[in-house]
Amino acid sequence: MSIVKNDIINALKKIYDPEIPVNIWDMGLIYDIDILDDGVVIKMTFTSPTCPMMEELLAQVKDAVQQVAGEKTVRVDLVWNPPWDLSKMSDTARVELDLTNQGW
Repeated sequence: MSIVKNDIINALKKIYDPEIPVNIWDMGLIYDIDILDDGVVIKMTFTSPTCPMMEELLAQVKDAVQQVAGEKTVRVDLVWNPPWDLSKMSDTARVELDLTNQGW
């Protein structure tokens, strides 16, 4: 089975932080999707290292990507470098959160 990056992105777009009405992809929390022969490695971050939903969201990401990857392994690596900032958000997220006049 061939894993398609757009299928992974579409799965990630269904995951929302309950505190923010924007999906984690458009928030810019996913830094990298690496599709390997034996699986997928996702590098992601959070807006804050004290996010109370961190463990739950990490599990949701792994589960969503696992559904796309099938029998292949999925690993989610939590990274803090580079630190997340508002510039990582998509235009869609900026509109949704009314941040369009921030000069990004």
